[in-house]
Amino acid sequence: MSAAIPAATRPAPRVCWTEEEARAIHGLPFPELLFRAQTLHRRHFDPTEIETATLLSIKTGGCPEDCGYCSQSAHHKTGVAASKLMDVDAVLAQARRAREGGATRFCMGAAWRSPKDRDLDRVCAMIEGVKALGMETCVTLGMLTPLQVERLGEAGLDYYNHNIDTSRAYYPEIVTTRTMDDRLETLAHVRAGGIKVCCGGIVGMGETVEDRISMLVTLANLDVPPESVPINMWNAIAGTPVMEKAEPTDAVAFVRLVALARILMPESVVRLSAGRHAMSDEMQALCFLAGANSIFTGDMLLTTGNPARDRDAVLIARLGMRTAAPRAPEGACRGGRQPAPAAPGQ
Repeated sequence: MSAAIPAATRPAPRVCWTEEEARAIHGLPFPELLFRAQTLHRRHFDPTEIETATLLSIKTGGCPEDCGYCSQSAHHKTGVAASKLMDVDAVLAQARRAREGGATRFCMGAAWRSPKDRDLDRVCAMIEGVKALGMETCVTLGMLTPLQVERLGEAGLDYYNHNIDTSRAYYPEIVTTRTMDDRLETLAHVRAGGIKVCCGGIVGMGETVEDRISMLVTLANLDVPPESVPINMWNAIAGTPVMEKAEPTDAVAFVRLVALARILMPESVVRLSAGRHAMSDEMQALCFLAGANSIFTGDMLLTTGNPARDRDAVLIARLGMRTAAPRAPEGACRGGRQPAPAAPGQ
């Protein structure tokens, strides 16, 4: 029988969060919420560093899914034309440009329900080429089989992005061509294949605050929480069904969600994603204080706008912060539950 692991080095047990606990934290007085989030953030990250990534659409439009927020769905008349999968050399040229602009991770997205095996040959060549440039790699290709995950892993893929979008309860209001369980199945395949997970959601699509909290609890309660958690703010896109139900997201409400993500998933990178072009510098600064520590740089995010690189550089410099090199995860164990919120004034 092997020797017992000393208590001091034993991994912390996995603790599942309840939505009631998450709501209590989310509802804390704003200064207390940010203090708790920043305290945890400093425990696991350098609070002065921001990770930068660039996202490229390698196959745009014509997607058979009916995601109500997406400009690339074939179900919606958004004016986005379908294109074929890009050539490897063209993708690598964009990756070099991103690297020269300071990005440390290069993410590639294809508008598919799931990739055809023949398409993976070219995607794997892209992954290998980007890795050769010294950058981390991430792709989002839709739903995957275990064999497809294996091929991506053999090519050296670091991260797979597959957002759950919203809460389980609100999901059918946004997507009908797949289920939340379909999404979770692919995440399980990716995790079993040894590839790190990038998974988050979108706010401002007409969902309730409870839906937003439930989405984060779902992510935090995965067997291993995502190493990367993108939080997207809905971009108004004419021709999408979400336009009829979307509501602008209040800045303080968005910052509260970022802080909750940091507290529920203390070792995950929390990424400000779509919608950042509509955020003021002050709102972004509050998000960083609440625990966000990654942004997408470059002029476009798939088919939507993004702040220019020079604006990001100026903001980071104004805040006395700096861009970070890629950071390896510290391990599969994720921090446990925080103490129950104290009453104001205690």
